[in-house]
This record gives sequence, structure tokens and C-alpha cells, in this order.
Amino acid sequence: MSQFDPKIDVGALGKVAVLMGGASNEREVSLMSGGGVLNALRARGVDAHAFDPAQSDLGELKSHGYARCFIALHGRHGEDGTVQGALELLGIPYTGPGVMASAVAMDKIMTKRLWRADGLPTPDWRLVASADETAQAFRDLGAPMIVKPSREGSTLGLTKVTSIGQCEQAYRAAARLDPEVLCEQFIDGDETTCPVLGQGGGATALPVIRIVAPEGNYDYQNKYFTDVTQYHCPSGLPAEEEERIQQLVVQCFRSLACRGWARADIMVRASDRQPFLLEINTSPGMTGHSLVPMSARAAGISYEDLCLRILADASLDALQGRSFEGAGEAP
Repeated sequence: MSQFDPKIDVGALGKVAVLMGGASNEREVSLMSGGGVLNALRARGVDAHAFDPAQSDLGELKSHGYARCFIALHGRHGEDGTVQGALELLGIPYTGPGVMASAVAMDKIMTKRLWRADGLPTPDWRLVASADETAQAFRDLGAPMIVKPSREGSTLGLTKVTSIGQCEQAYRAAARLDPEVLCEQFIDGDETTCPVLGQGGGATALPVIRIVAPEGNYDYQNKYFTDVTQYHCPSGLPAEEEERIQQLVVQCFRSLACRGWARADIMVRASDRQPFLLEINTSPGMTGHSLVPMSARAAGISYEDLCLRILADASLDALQGRSFEGAGEAP
């Protein structure tokens, strides 16, 4: 039996809303995630129902007697603290991190500032507001450079820039989605991701996944709609590297005061095997291509039991006594 196997009184969970769809640029993926979660919870006997905030007022959650929510929304208005705040006001426990942690984690620049303050390794970066500033960032950070919106997910609006002539187009692609544009130093090496379940001192990392995308292009299409990307879990990395990544992911999770679950993306630099934190997802995908279920399976946790465990951990900030715990020095 896995240490994560839930021993949960399903009847005590009450009527459950699976929030899916929404109005973000990731609506299509959210509907796939939510559909999977809904079926999984029903398979475990949960009184679960689909709820699309783009089609129904959130106030109906209260009037229709929902006891808790599984948030399967992605992107803006789903994992940026806004729906979490609404659920706090309604008094309905929800899955994943609370208002503050969700808002900070959605903002890649704020996330990096806090990680850097806690001594956690993350690639150097610049916040830019024009194509000229993007070109200057390219001079500062060197080639290649990643340009992306600060507050989007699923690699939407991301460009890998290899020459200064690409800077204007890359800036415009990102700025169409967010006025805050992040230019980030590119780390050449192994691309990995690792989920975390739990809270505080009880937070535990699941197995690391190593991602091998065609020509290193792990974009929106290759994430969700093709089968050409390779996922290695077990990762095939040396045991000490995998353990170091897991320790780092738990540190970054606690640094942002996350709870419940999340998934962090890490690049391992080829030259010296140093891991670097890229970002953390506080409402990760749960589709057929998604990585948290893949990692959970490697730990002996079925998709259905994973969804049930996450749901059982639903809570409110008001019950948590929120605080930043700090992460200490990077390993």
C-alpha cells in the first residue's frame, strides 16, 4: 500500500462541485481535466457534479448545497486566487493552495522573487515592458532566452529567442496575453517536473518525471494534443539527483505557503547538474496527458485515489492559520 492511499469516509465529503471550464485561455484543457476528475470521484462513490463558472454564478454553489469544491480550473480566474477568494467568502472548502499562495504562484515574477529571497535556485530574469527592453534583456541574459507572459500557463505565449532580431515578435506574443512579460535565462539540460501532496512539514514529493519533447519544444500542442513527447517515470536520473529535485520541490512549495497539491517544473543544467526552479502550478492538469497522475501511478496511487485524496484535503484559508514558512538555503 502506498503512503498516500486514502482512507476516507466518502459519505462525509458531502455534495461536491468539480469546477471546470471557466473563461481562461486554458478552458479546453480545464474541461478535459474536470471531466476526468468528475468520473474518478463518481467511481469512488462521491456525490460529484460538474460546475462551469463561465456558465453559472458561483453563488449557486451555496444555494445548491455544495459542501466542497474540487478546482479543476486552469489559468486566470482559476488558479490565480480569484475563485479561491470567492469560495472563502462563500465558506466552501476547496482543493489546492489558498488565496495568497495561488495568487503569488500564478505570477511567475513574484514567485521567482520569493524563491530567490529564500535562497532557492531559479534562472536569472528581467521584467520588461517593451520590445526594446526585451532586446536589452537578451544582451544581459544571453542566448538562448525564454520570453513568456508572467501570468499565463501551459506555455501559452512562450518563445525561445536565439537572436536579437526575434525579440520584438517574442515580446508581442507574450504581451498579447499579459502586460507583464518575463525574460528568463535559458537553462540547457534535462527538463523535469515533480508533484507535491500535503501541507507544511507533511508535504511530500511524488516521483520525478523527465520530459523529452521533440527538438526540446514542450509547447501547448505537445503537452496536450500529441503523443510525440516522451515522459520518463521513473526519471532515469541518478538517485541522488532525483532526491535533490524532490527536496527542492518541497522547499519551493513551502516557500509559497502552498497546501494540498501542486506541481513544480525544474531544469537540471547539463554542465554541472544544478537544478533550477522554473515555476509552480497550483491547479495542475488532470487530463490523459497530465503529469501528476503519471507520477502518482509510479508511487502506486491510482487516478481515482489521487482525486479522492486531493478532495479530502479541501480546506479554507480561515482554517489554516496561513504563514510563509520559509525554505532555507537551497540544497
